Amino acid sequence: MDKAASFLSSLLGGGGSPEPAATVKSILIYPVKSCRGISVPQAPVTATGFRWDRQWMLVNSKGRAYTQRVEPKLALVDVELPPEAFAEDWQPTPDDHMATRILLKISFLLEALNISVVRAPGMDTLRIPLVAERATIDDVSVWEWSGSAYDEGADAAEWFSTFLGNPSRLVRFKEVSETRLTDPEYAQGYKTMFSDGYPFLVASQGSLDALNEILQEPIPINRFRPNILVDGCHPYAEDLWRTIKINRLTFLGVKLCSRCKGVPTINQDNGIPNPTEPTETLLTFRSDEVLRPSHKSKWKVYFGQNMVCKESLSPTGKGRMIKPGDPVYVLQSFSSSDEVPA
Repeated sequence: MDKAASFLSSLLGGGGSPEPAATVKSILIYPVKSCRGISVPQAPVTATGFRWDRQWMLVNSKGRAYTQRVEPKLALVDVELPPEAFAEDWQPTPDDHMATRILLKISFLLEALNISVVRAPGMDTLRIPLVAERATIDDVSVWEWSGSAYDEGADAAEWFSTFLGNPSRLVRFKEVSETRLTDPEYAQGYKTMFSDGYPFLVASQGSLDALNEILQEPIPINRFRPNILVDGCHPYAEDLWRTIKINRLTFLGVKLCSRCKGVPTINQDNGIPNPTEPTETLLTFRSDEVLRPSHKSKWKVYFGQNMVCKESLSPTGKGRMIKPGDPVYVLQSFSSSDEVPA
């Protein structure tokens, strides 16, 4: 038995308990920044995060990113990719598309193979080729980063401009020439695309359940937009995960995820914000004053842990996939939330 435990520990990377701390409950990809996510059966890990995650975003006439913080209606934009797009070695052809649509309260699937679809209430479905010649737009920006991006064309621009009521263009990250690095203060040398700052966000079902116990109206996990939702651990246990292993991949907890006042309050089924919740409740027990009392207050609240994947630093290899049901092993932990970077 000791030999078996030792062998399993070596597979996990050495150290830590051979007993899983949690299980991956779901994997969520957000192809278009601030639009609806897709729950997927598996997800390949790339140099910038999960494949397809935040590869696209919407920009205004000045090239600045639109998010739900200023356009809550983006919560209604449903995105669909071909089911096979999440296979490890799948490569799109000129016949493959992303589809977008606008949905209000009830979403439905378009039975379209190799198409990415966007839909919206009262609007036709928008199909965006996954492989096509594109023009390049310069001076595209999201938060601290600016650079060039591929323009998805006039049809996409008209579709989103009509929906939002403002001039808009859909752009795609230009991997061949652009690099967006994570903040070196927290994660040196890692890359992402159009995420807020880091390639992975991990949250737990236990944390959501604990929050819902004290909210007057329970909320779903889509208010917090994680990439990896785990289950089976204590509430907020993910705060303290310094190093975890999922399917032989090493994930490093680099920064507690501070939550803006806007997005968690937006009902993702109808795009309507709540004036205060859940932010007001989170302030009572998830603020930096509570979690990190020895640090100067940043007037932030936290839910989830930003992470990077160690293997993403090396050339692409086989088997870099995670899926629901995978066990989560904790190899190293922070001693307290006061120690965790934020």
